[in-house]
Amino acid sequence: MEHPHITDDLSALLNILPPTIADAILGEDNNSDLLEVVLDFGRMPTARFLQEEIMLGEGDVSRADIDAVCAQISTFDDDNRAGLERTLHRISAIRNRHGMIVGLTCRVGRAVYGTTEIIKDLIESGKSLLLLGRPGVGKTTMLREAARILADSKRVVIVDTSNEIGGDGDVPHSAVGHARRMQVAKPSLQHEVMIEAVENHNPEVIVIDEIGRELEALAARTIAERGVQLIGTAHGNTLENLLINPTLSDLIGGIESVTLSDDEARRRGTQKTVLERRSHPTFDVLIEIQTRDSVAIRLDVADAVDSLLRQNPLTPEIRTRNEQGKINITKGTSVRKHPQTAYGIRRQPANNHWEDSTPKHIEPTHKTLKQHSIFPYGVARNRLRQAAKQLKVPIKVETDIKQAQAMVTLRHHFRKRTQSIIEAESLGVPIYVLRSDTRTQLQKFLRGLFDLTQEEHVRPPEEEALYHTQRAIMTVLEGERWVELNPSSSYIRRKQHLMARQANLMSHSHGKEPNRRVRIYRE
Repeated sequence: MEHPHITDDLSALLNILPPTIADAILGEDNNSDLLEVVLDFGRMPTARFLQEEIMLGEGDVSRADIDAVCAQISTFDDDNRAGLERTLHRISAIRNRHGMIVGLTCRVGRAVYGTTEIIKDLIESGKSLLLLGRPGVGKTTMLREAARILADSKRVVIVDTSNEIGGDGDVPHSAVGHARRMQVAKPSLQHEVMIEAVENHNPEVIVIDEIGRELEALAARTIAERGVQLIGTAHGNTLENLLINPTLSDLIGGIESVTLSDDEARRRGTQKTVLERRSHPTFDVLIEIQTRDSVAIRLDVADAVDSLLRQNPLTPEIRTRNEQGKINITKGTSVRKHPQTAYGIRRQPANNHWEDSTPKHIEPTHKTLKQHSIFPYGVARNRLRQAAKQLKVPIKVETDIKQAQAMVTLRHHFRKRTQSIIEAESLGVPIYVLRSDTRTQLQKFLRGLFDLTQEEHVRPPEEEALYHTQRAIMTVLEGERWVELNPSSSYIRRKQHLMARQANLMSHSHGKEPNRRVRIYRE
């Protein structure tokens, strides 16, 4: 097990501070826990450690002290941040209303090697990761280490808005390894640099610190749709914080208010207006950093958001690291999977993977189908994958047209005759043109590509009814008050009552033929 190794260049930071303050810090025996040094004009200087905050010296900070520090560092940017070249330290300024600097926060920047061991499997999985946590908990440190690890085997580009990941100056700090670093002229232009990184430098991984604006969230979604792995941080401590943040909630799919019909609300047992996830999350996995040695992980952000909106939150996976470096994992709860809104079952989003729990004799497996390599152009990759999973057909989404057996695009893209379209035609790659990239259109395209028929996905009526009965029983057992099934024949209703009794649940038939149906509920 790799133990964390820390490099902080603390002497470089102490050298720019007034001698009395630097000597007072060196007099403390826990400099490895030093987080910040605060210099406010007319007040006592303060040192903030992990567990405490202490006063330094006996005199107040003078304007000359602040000016002396500012003279030894780089120029402050629009975000009032500066740094020391070839180090990871960050100096932030507080100005008065006339623009004069009256306070400095000197943050100690540390390169901690081995801090990502606790989530190394997730970093190397190729999934997009979003890190959350309170200020100072180590989000940027973990982000920097992730960039270094991935840069050994992939093309990594860091979008470094405040030079906090790669340090100040034109040469990045050695802590980022072989990763390339793009600096941002103004914080408000971060989203443009994010898109520029994808379009100009062909990255496989993009690392972003502090996604905090709506345009940056939209840029992150654009990057994810292009098949690039994203690793970033955002403001917030937990999933719940992010969900109620209207600016950043799109990172985890966003939420919207949906008005249900009377019949649907009755089937769900809810009020007519409910909250649902608006789209597929930009990030696949969410990591809540609790301490430097403890994280809570949402392995499927879509499932976690859906369950939270239904007032049935899932327990995250907890990973901790002890003093010996051993990592302990406590598994979280899994999501319950339901196929559709009919029969009183709650609605699931487009990326629903309920086929995993489907009885094997009901769903076709298509074992004889050969995998197709598809290059989507202007088509959402995640929707294409979802459509393939729901049809159980093997596809590989390609990022290089030369490796693809087929291209799928939209009508308005095809009419523009872009370079990708022309290249596909010159290579002889078949081009499939869709009106839109909805799930229905994509499934229709895949059925044609694999020569499937609609009928082979339709269950016999009796199997269909009994399958939904089993799903309804699971729904009630997992907390739903009641579930009403679709009208069925008396023969099927008898089987539905028997299945409910075997699960120790109550059931009752109501209504008149031919609309008589069964309702399953708890005692």
